[in-house]
Amino acid sequence: MTVSDTQALPHALYVFAHPAEHSLNRHLFDAARAELENTHTVATSDLYKMGFQPLLSPADLEHATDSGAGFLENWIAAQHAGELPADVRAEQQKLFDADLLVIQFPLWWYGVPAMLKGWIDRVFGAGLGTDGVDSETGLPERYGAGRLAGKRALLIVTAGEDARTLGPRGISGDLDSILFGLRHGTLFYSGIDPYETHAIFNADGLDPEGVAAEVTRLRTRIAGLATEEPVRFRTLRSGDYRPARALREEFAPGRRDLEIHRA
Repeated sequence: MTVSDTQALPHALYVFAHPAEHSLNRHLFDAARAELENTHTVATSDLYKMGFQPLLSPADLEHATDSGAGFLENWIAAQHAGELPADVRAEQQKLFDADLLVIQFPLWWYGVPAMLKGWIDRVFGAGLGTDGVDSETGLPERYGAGRLAGKRALLIVTAGEDARTLGPRGISGDLDSILFGLRHGTLFYSGIDPYETHAIFNADGLDPEGVAAEVTRLRTRIAGLATEEPVRFRTLRSGDYRPARALREEFAPGRRDLEIHRA
């Protein structure tokens, strides 16, 4: 691949959150990253390996001018002034540079590892491209709009349970519902369109043949992303949520499940 070829490729940010150097997750990460490098220039954030500090604290805002404002106001002010810590600004720049965001993690206690949650808290922060106002509608630039709009994201999740247990009628709850806060409340809220989640079930019980099959399946998924459509959630500016920020009754009448927010 020539330098000009590399420069013409889209950019990807691959965020990896697993602490073990020798693990199924690491094996999948290495294979997926290698496949992604065939179609993208790839920046990585291997959170445990890089020793990322996940704890959001007042130290993040040490340069913010505090004139009696609350933490959130100071956080937004620090974001706008470019006064967040260097590690946060570096991760934000990776995010801004990326056309594709890949986030890989194990499902722990039906949520993301604390390390990844801390990365989200500190990097997406307050007002990261979501505090503008749409000039046509007067609505905030959120839920499908904003500075990160147009980017796409793929979640790669390993789970110890099987697909039925994490399915629509499973005792553990539907995986899409479990991850709704991340896919819709973080990614889509910030303007990023998520793909359908890539889940590896029964992750703790895979034999070598099963691992090889999952590696092949993941590499095939990565290779085909360019032709795959992301999930289409209803945007805030669509009018589907007026006058309040609740879906109008004529859409999906009588339903209360989270799937009503798909367009």
